[in-house]
Amino acid sequence: MSEGRKRIIRIVVAALGLTALLALQPESARLVASAWARGEAARGPVMRKLILSDQARRYLALQYRSYSTEFMGCMIGETRGSAVVVRRIAPADVEPRHSTPTRVVPHQTCEDAGWSGTVGMIHSHPSGERCWYFFPGTQVATSDGQSFAGQPYPVDAIMCGDHVAWINRDMAEAQLPLVADTVRQPVVPLMR
Repeated sequence: MSEGRKRIIRIVVAALGLTALLALQPESARLVASAWARGEAARGPVMRKLILSDQARRYLALQYRSYSTEFMGCMIGETRGSAVVVRRIAPADVEPRHSTPTRVVPHQTCEDAGWSGTVGMIHSHPSGERCWYFFPGTQVATSDGQSFAGQPYPVDAIMCGDHVAWINRDMAEAQLPLVADTVRQPVVPLMR
């Protein structure tokens, strides 16, 4: 074998080795951030708290009891500092055949369906099971986690019976009891 040919082989092997080494490197933070976050919500603060209005809580409780298939809604509200305040839940545009006990797919976005002020999506797990965005004990995203990654909203939520599981753009999961956090005092009639 000639010296020229040996030199070319060494260059090709070195290039392949360098390519393999670069392929094994973790992705840059910039690439990961752009993959997880889309739209203007990507540049805003990370949401640390989800607040549901009484109307939103009532709607979720009624929807959850009414269907044996997954339902989907658009969380309408605003962000305030590091909190997302959900004023109401609007129904997402879902064709009945696209809602099963384990899956729901919207026909169009919340905005295309006419809902402005959408801060996130919410869907149910009728069985109240598997209400997480990562498989337990791993960093492997479930289909719900993967779906959230493709959305422009700051939060996403899963209705799971007596609580709501939700996630923010930092991919931090949390739970929110469906029952209001405040204890309502009974009304005591005034004696005159």
